[in-house]
Amino acid sequence: MFNERGDGVIVRGGQAHISAEDNQPHLAAADAHDLLQRALNTYRAEHKTLPARVVIHKSSRFTADEVDGFDGAASARDLGALDLIWLTDSEDAQLFRPGAAPPLRGTFFTLGAREHALYTKASIEFYSTYPGMHVPRPLGIRPALLASNPRDLALELLALSKMNWNQAQLDGRLPITLRTAEQVKKILRFRGPSDPIASRYAQYM
Repeated sequence: MFNERGDGVIVRGGQAHISAEDNQPHLAAADAHDLLQRALNTYRAEHKTLPARVVIHKSSRFTADEVDGFDGAASARDLGALDLIWLTDSEDAQLFRPGAAPPLRGTFFTLGAREHALYTKASIEFYSTYPGMHVPRPLGIRPALLASNPRDLALELLALSKMNWNQAQLDGRLPITLRTAEQVKKILRFRGPSDPIASRYAQYM
C-alpha cells in the first residue's frame, strides 16, 4: 500500500482460493473486508493518518464477493472514494502510428465503458526511440468499482510504473503496486500464517 509520496507499507491478506470459473485466486467477502481494514490500520500506524481515497490494483478480475468486501470496509472507515481496478497483462487491442516506431508511452485509449488500455512500455519521445526488443503491448484497465475518471487512473498508473527504487530504468510495464506484490510474496511464502511480518516496504527492497 503506497501513499502519494511513494512511501509503502506491506500487509498480508487472508488465504485466497482458486476459482473453478477462471482458475485465478480470489478472496471471500469477509477476507477482502479484513484485508482492507488491516491495510488501513497499518497505514494509520505508519503515517498517523488515514487516506481520503484508496485504489486497489489486482492482476485478476474482481469477484462480486471481493467488491462487496472491499466496499464494505471502505464504507465502515468513511473513505471518501474507492477504486477497484483489474489490470490485465493480456490486452489484445493494439494501436499503430505512421512510421516504424510503436505508440508513445502514455498513450491511453478506451474500448468500452469498463474497458481501457494504456501503453506503459512504448516509444519515449525524449529519446526519440523505443528502448525495447519486442512489440510493446498495452496494459488492460478493467474497473470493477469506479469513483475516478479513467484518464486520471491512467495518469496514476503511468506514474506508478516509474516508481522502482531498485533500478535506473525510466519506466516499467507494471505499476509498483503489482510489482511489489510479486516480489514480497516470494519472501512471505517462507513465513508461517501467524508469524509477524515487517510492515515497511523499505525492509523488502
